[in-house]
Amino acid sequence: MDGTLLNSIAAAERVWGKWALAHGLDLATFLPFMHGKRGIDTITQLNLPGVDPATEAAFITQAEIDDVEGVKPIPGALEFLKTLPADRWAIVTSSPLPLARARLAKAGITAPKFLVTAEDVTQGKPAPDCYRLGAERVGFDAADCLVFEDVPAGVKAGEAAGADVVVVTTTHEHPMETTHLTIPGYERLAVEIAADGRLMLVETPAA
Repeated sequence: MDGTLLNSIAAAERVWGKWALAHGLDLATFLPFMHGKRGIDTITQLNLPGVDPATEAAFITQAEIDDVEGVKPIPGALEFLKTLPADRWAIVTSSPLPLARARLAKAGITAPKFLVTAEDVTQGKPAPDCYRLGAERVGFDAADCLVFEDVPAGVKAGEAAGADVVVVTTTHEHPMETTHLTIPGYERLAVEIAADGRLMLVETPAA
């Protein structure tokens, strides 16, 4: 969702940046580290003395729900989603459900039939659990799915689940080194249904 269907990087970094500075963290090191993972996993991995990850993650989540200024869809995402059969795709996000709904609404994206959020798994990305669950809910094996990701933790989760991966590059200043197909957004992309029922990612003609 974040960085793949909508751009929430400014809002997320405003909230997490204030929190990080309050805890004496270096922003240049911390902000790239926190993207794409559950808040509780990010805070737990820091191992800060006297900090309760669950309490802090709940505080961060509410702060992010309260600040969705600037959240917007990735270029072409709204049109691309219209080409997807409703029962053949899912959002798999590290965001808690209330935050996911708030950001989707701000970006003008209708929540899909299938939605996997932070509460649905005990191990967040880069563990593959979330993508395996997303595939299960759609009714397919993860090996038959295509994951859209934008950060290393998510890419690793998709790979570990056995899915193919596409990397969306539009929201991050520093390109991620990857051997996967990369796309800047969804403009000139669509999905078609093949004769055997498989979905195909296709490039549409230029206007």
